[in-house]
Amino acid sequence: MKTRIDGATGNLVSGGRPVFPLGLSDPPPVDGKTPSGRDAWAEVAGAGINLARHYDPWAASSAAEQMTSVRRKLDVAHQHGMQLWLALAGVDNTLANKALLTEIVNAIKGHPGLGVWKGADEPAAGHLAPSGLVAVLNHVHSLDPDHPLAIIEAPRPLSDLKPYAAVCDIHGVDIYPVSVPPGKHAARANKDISVVGDVTQILRQANPGQPIWTTLQIAWSGVLPPRNQVVFPTLQQARFMAYDAIIAGARGLFFFGGHLRQVMTPQDRVRGFNWTYWRNVQKPLTQELSGPQHAAALLAPDTPFTVTASAPDIALSARQTADSIYVIAVRRSPTARGKVTFRGLPAGISAGTVLPHGPSNPPRPLGVRSGSFTDTSQYEPHNARVYRFPR
Repeated sequence: MKTRIDGATGNLVSGGRPVFPLGLSDPPPVDGKTPSGRDAWAEVAGAGINLARHYDPWAASSAAEQMTSVRRKLDVAHQHGMQLWLALAGVDNTLANKALLTEIVNAIKGHPGLGVWKGADEPAAGHLAPSGLVAVLNHVHSLDPDHPLAIIEAPRPLSDLKPYAAVCDIHGVDIYPVSVPPGKHAARANKDISVVGDVTQILRQANPGQPIWTTLQIAWSGVLPPRNQVVFPTLQQARFMAYDAIIAGARGLFFFGGHLRQVMTPQDRVRGFNWTYWRNVQKPLTQELSGPQHAAALLAPDTPFTVTASAPDIALSARQTADSIYVIAVRRSPTARGKVTFRGLPAGISAGTVLPHGPSNPPRPLGVRSGSFTDTSQYEPHNARVYRFPR
C-alpha cells in the first residue's frame, strides 16, 4: 500500500486516504494478549492506533532471522488495519552497508503493512553527519518512492535541528516532561508540560511546511527505577500534551514507553505491555483523537482567516473542511483560569458545539455573534477543547 505526504496539509496519505498517525513506540508483543485474553493488536487497533514502531538494529549476520520477525509484524499490522513505522537502525546514517540497506528495502517495500521508514534516531543529539543521512534518504527513495522516511529528534535548539530538516520527509521530536523534578528531559527553562508545544514549534521553524510528528510520553529513562521516581502522565496531562503538540504543528503523534518493563506492574510485565496505563490513560485518549469528529479536525487544513483568544496563554489552531470550521484550543498556563472569548469566525456562523471528551464532558452548544463566541465553562489550567462550527 502506497503512502505519501499531502503537501497542502502535511497529512500522511495511506492507500489514497488521509490518516492522522496515532502510533505506539513500541506496541505490545505481536502475539500478545490483553489481561482479558483479547488479541493485543486487535485491542490497540480497535481503539484507534494505526501505526506501530518496529525498532531492532539490523545486522548482516542476523538479517534473515530479523526479516522473518518483521514480516510477521507486517502481516499482523495489515490484518488489523495498521501499518509499521519500520526502523532502518544499523544502516540508517551512512551507506557504509549499502548492500544490506538495499536488501531490506527491496524485501519489504511491497508489503501493504509498511507505512513509513524510520531513519536515524535523534541524529542532532548524536552529532551524526547530515551528509550521510541525506545519502541514505536518497538511496531509500531511489529504491522505494512510495513510502516516506521519518526521523525523530531529541529536544534541541533550532540551530542544532535545522541541518537535519533535509535528511527526512517527516521531521519529529520526542518530549517527555512528566518527571521528578518536572521537565528534566527537555533541559529548558520551561519545566511545565507546555514545553511539548515549545519543542514541536522549534521543528516547525526548522523547515516551515515540513510534516511534523511528536512522540509523547508513556514512560522514559528518566522515570525508571531505582535511580528515578516512577511517574506517568495523568489523562488530563496526556490529553493536554497531545493537543498542545497538534496546535504547534504536529500532524502525527506517537506514544513511547508502553513496552518498558521496569515500570510495569508484575501482571503487565508477564504480558509485555503496560496495560494498566493503556486502560487508564492511553485508550481513552486514543479513542477521543481517532473518533470521527475529532479526526476530521486533526486532518483539516488551516483556515485562511485568523481566530484569536482573549487570554494570552491560550494557544489555538483554526481549521476548516468543506462543511465545518474547527478551533482546537489549549490553556498552556499551569495557574490561569477563567472564561475565554474567541474572535475571528466568518460572518454567517451563528452556532457551534464543544466536542465531547469522556463521559463527564458531553457536547455543549455555543452561540456565535459577529464572529465571536465565549466559552461559558471556565478554562482551568491545562484544559484542551475542540470546537466545531457548521459552515
